[in-house]
Amino acid sequence: MTDDREPGRRDRRQRPRRRAQGELEGLVLAALREADGPATAGWVQERLGGDLAYTTVITILTRLLAKGAVTRERAGRSFAWTPVSDQAGLAAHKMRKLLDGESDREAVLASFVTSLDAGDERLLRELLERARPEGPEGPKGPEGPEGED
Repeated sequence: MTDDREPGRRDRRQRPRRRAQGELEGLVLAALREADGPATAGWVQERLGGDLAYTTVITILTRLLAKGAVTRERAGRSFAWTPVSDQAGLAAHKMRKLLDGESDREAVLASFVTSLDAGDERLLRELLERARPEGPEGPKGPEGPEGED
């Protein structure tokens, strides 16, 4: 049997390109954020253009539930889903999970920090400074930063 397709044309039976890790989760979260309230998996599937199987959408929503990125409530025989975090929150969750899986947290964080470009390092320093507690027990309290008595 010969292949009489034109060169460069894809056979329709070939699988579509493999999506990047987390891409579908991001698309589902984005769709949920566009909803006026809790949304069903069928609504999400339709909102994404119907290219994904219903079972795939359910799998993604269930994974997002396990990560704490969505909540669900009963809606008849199925569930209605609500986003808890956005794409940035999901990425932060992944980073924490990776860090929690390492035995030498200091080495991992040091490696991460030294790999940042100057702009990201400056941003991280600003975010850390804003996150520090302010008050008598915090580093900005009456005694000043630790070690300055």
